[in-house]
Amino acid sequence: MSFWRALFGRSKPAEPDLDALFGLPTAAVTLRASAGFTPTGTGSVAFRAAEGADFQSVENDVTALLDAGEGPPVRQVTDDYGYTWIVVRTAHAPEGESPDPDISGLVTDLHAVNSTLEANGYGPSLLCSLVGFHDSRGRSLGLVYLYKRGTFYPFAPAGGQRRDNALELQVEASVGNDLPLEKDRSRWFPVYGAPGL
Repeated sequence: MSFWRALFGRSKPAEPDLDALFGLPTAAVTLRASAGFTPTGTGSVAFRAAEGADFQSVENDVTALLDAGEGPPVRQVTDDYGYTWIVVRTAHAPEGESPDPDISGLVTDLHAVNSTLEANGYGPSLLCSLVGFHDSRGRSLGLVYLYKRGTFYPFAPAGGQRRDNALELQVEASVGNDLPLEKDRSRWFPVYGAPGL
């Protein structure tokens, strides 16, 4: 830390670490055991779309890459704030195996979307990635990865513009050893209506 940052109480921001996404399968096992949440099989990446043909070409390449062959279904959604979400839905495991969706495959697809945008110079446009979970009581939960912070936080919508803070704190305690969690709770931004929840 430099002298001036120390003097003014500022710290260097965390660097994005996309490999942190690969901690999600372990966190999914922990969530099932501790709170009864299972993956929905849907994940998404949010970014601010840039103007121009170059960005549109990269966006089309990402969608085509994931849609190729036996790839997962992919769609794009634009939210009320102007962010574009690339939504990936993974297949369920083959018959005879676990009935849960393939969370490892989903994470690999989300990593590919983030990496492609980052490699083409659009890292500053990335906002977050989200993986959805639900439980037998019908509650939804998202584990949100903040790209610019390199951290995760739980988001539990509770209908309308409300969230279940108690559940979010429970999930934070459960998966704290599996994922790098955002310590500044003021950065646990609500993502109401996010695709994948």
